[in-house]
Amino acid sequence: MEKNDYDVVIIGGGPAGLTAGLYASRARLRTLLVEKAAPGGQALITDWIENYPGFPEGVSGMDLVEKMTDQARKFGLEIESDEAMSMDLDSDRKTLSLSGKTLTASSVIIATGAAPRNLGVPGEERFFGRGLSFCATCDGPFYKDRVLAAVGGGDTAVQETVFLTRFAKKVYLVHRRDQLRATRILQERALANDRIEFVWDSVVKGVGGLSNIENVTVENVKTGEERQLSVDGLFVWIGILPNTGFLGDSLRLDPSGFVMTDEKMETSAPGVFAAGDVRSKPLRQISTAVGDAATAAFSAEHYIESL
Repeated sequence: MEKNDYDVVIIGGGPAGLTAGLYASRARLRTLLVEKAAPGGQALITDWIENYPGFPEGVSGMDLVEKMTDQARKFGLEIESDEAMSMDLDSDRKTLSLSGKTLTASSVIIATGAAPRNLGVPGEERFFGRGLSFCATCDGPFYKDRVLAAVGGGDTAVQETVFLTRFAKKVYLVHRRDQLRATRILQERALANDRIEFVWDSVVKGVGGLSNIENVTVENVKTGEERQLSVDGLFVWIGILPNTGFLGDSLRLDPSGFVMTDEKMETSAPGVFAAGDVRSKPLRQISTAVGDAATAAFSAEHYIESL
């Protein structure tokens, strides 16, 4: 096998990519993982993870990623820092163009993840992981009896805001319109919840504080009036963006741009699989990414055997 020729190439080095790398390498497939930054994805910058099985006291994102990386390397996974620019999937040998070179592989696993849509306001980047979060399931329990702000009006925003009230004593829900977009039953639950205060017709203009978030500035879009909310955290749910730009029209995507797969994690292109947050699915957690990836690697192994 030539130097740049592999059995499996995995694009993306978060928990899904690392798990796929572990399973494929352990199956004695020559496997390369390509990650444009450091392995770990969003998990790497998650301060503390309490809902990943096997860590009853919780684990830092960095520590979990380090363990996953070491375990995958132990079985022979090669990891390379580069970025996938495009792919040619029309033949049995898949061709991947990176920023620095070209690779070929019998099978490809897409694990490039997704990124939350940002507000684009002052202070947002500074407080990410220090009071600003995109995941109520992950971080809500840290805010017992505290005051929070949340942004959004769709199903995810409303459902997650209701979830936050299990812990927080109050949640301001900031929405740019005067009514929610969420399904009726979710709206009813939120409107009946006395721990939620709605901030209608408003957008977040800035996030402030010293070492952690202490306040959020909101502006009424109709009157232009600004006010400051004293809060301990900010949760943002205005959508997520899949990292699929490099795919072009080579794979079938859902209307939001996520990769469509079957139960074997196979995409619309034979021999190409997807796992983790980049995949079209209802729940995006480390545990679901790991399950996707194990299935994807297993399916890739069987696909290669069938060639």
